[in-house]
Amino acid sequence: MINQQQLIENTAFFVKTRLEFAEPGHDWWHALRVWKLSKKIIQEEQKTNDIILDDQSLLVIELAALLHDIADAKFHDGNEEIGSQITHEFLSAQGVSEEIINHVKLIVKNISYKGGEKSVFSRTIAFDIVQDADRLDALGAIGIARAFSYGGNKNRVLYDPTIPPLTTMTKDEYRKSNAPTINHFYEKLFKLKDLMNTPTGKALAIKRHQFMESFVAEFINEWETSS
Repeated sequence: MINQQQLIENTAFFVKTRLEFAEPGHDWWHALRVWKLSKKIIQEEQKTNDIILDDQSLLVIELAALLHDIADAKFHDGNEEIGSQITHEFLSAQGVSEEIINHVKLIVKNISYKGGEKSVFSRTIAFDIVQDADRLDALGAIGIARAFSYGGNKNRVLYDPTIPPLTTMTKDEYRKSNAPTINHFYEKLFKLKDLMNTPTGKALAIKRHQFMESFVAEFINEWETSS
């Protein structure tokens, strides 16, 4: 295998090139933010919570953060295998060991929020850190922008007070939902704060969550006073 720094640089270039024309909420910039957030969580967990990560786990976190949305199922007809397949092909070509590849693939395949479904697999601290980073990018000001970007991509209405949010859904119902974008805050985004894995993730989520709550309250207030 090539040295770790070159591997990470190659992975970043691969992701940036492949996601060049992706939907803005799931593009290279999203991958870059999740990568940076993952490293921020690592630093805080090691400093504040005495978490010890070996070199292999640190490498897995960086690779998985970069590759986690390389082929999001939402944009590939619901295919939940293609992301891990592409990950395997790329990392194999880089000479990465099967042990590391399989760990990265586990994260890529299971990281997404799937509505009412709870995946059953052996969680790792690397998984928890990357998932927290991904969920943090779905919160706050950027989370709001991403929600409306995706809603626009799918031609969804902004808000319809006659369509109440479904706060409990099966995986299939969540995947097929075409509800207004504001509903997505109640159906997923407002839930993320309480689903964070690490103490650092939980702490960082609070401010972003509160900002979103204020935004949605103001949005609905303006909507109602304009009606």
